Amino acid sequence: MERRVAEQLRGALSPLGLEPHAFKVGWYNAVLQPAFHLPYPDDTLAFVVLSTPSMFDKALKPFVNKERLKIIRDPVDQCVSHHLSRVKEKFPDQRVDVMFDYEMLPSRKPKFLAQTAAHVAGAAYYYQRKDVKLDPWGKKKIFGVCIHPKYGGWFAIRGLLLFPDIQVPFLEQPAPVDCVSTEEKRIELLEQFNFHWQDGRYRDIIEVKERYSEEQKAYFATPPAERFRLLGLTQ
Repeated sequence: MERRVAEQLRGALSPLGLEPHAFKVGWYNAVLQPAFHLPYPDDTLAFVVLSTPSMFDKALKPFVNKERLKIIRDPVDQCVSHHLSRVKEKFPDQRVDVMFDYEMLPSRKPKFLAQTAAHVAGAAYYYQRKDVKLDPWGKKKIFGVCIHPKYGGWFAIRGLLLFPDIQVPFLEQPAPVDCVSTEEKRIELLEQFNFHWQDGRYRDIIEVKERYSEEQKAYFATPPAERFRLLGLTQ
């Protein structure tokens, strides 16, 4: 069952530059405090969905051209929401719950922790302070960051698709690729991400196979309120 669902999802999402990765809810809940648990049984099938560099041309620009008059909030969020909602239609006999990376609970906690989901699904390695043996940061707060083995930091985690009626007790957990494997590189990655994230150097901590186009870099470097203009939209 998991294989069939995964194939259908890949068939629907890959042409849009979106990448689904399967995981069990239990893998996610096992590494988090109860306040962050997903409210489903441990064997519930879920997929974390990443956007790859090609999503900008394959999904966002066509979506904006088609839905130009209906875009009232962040175009990327609206584009991803549109396509993941349409994916649900491919499973008329299944309940499919969708969570987006920008959604918050009433407590102001995020609905899910995106980087943890990507790590447990084997999609991208979530490098954190605990991955550095000789910590040089003292009392500074250091945030972790996911690195994809193919795209480095040139990707984003966009949402979850959960299938509450599909239980997959025998699904095997894939390990994420540890592509930043030396202590020196991990320190460099976390330094760049925490203290120089604006210049984007952390994204190229490994040799990447694909990165954002210059147009896409300019789009994401622009303050959100001004991005509408870049896409030819009025706010």
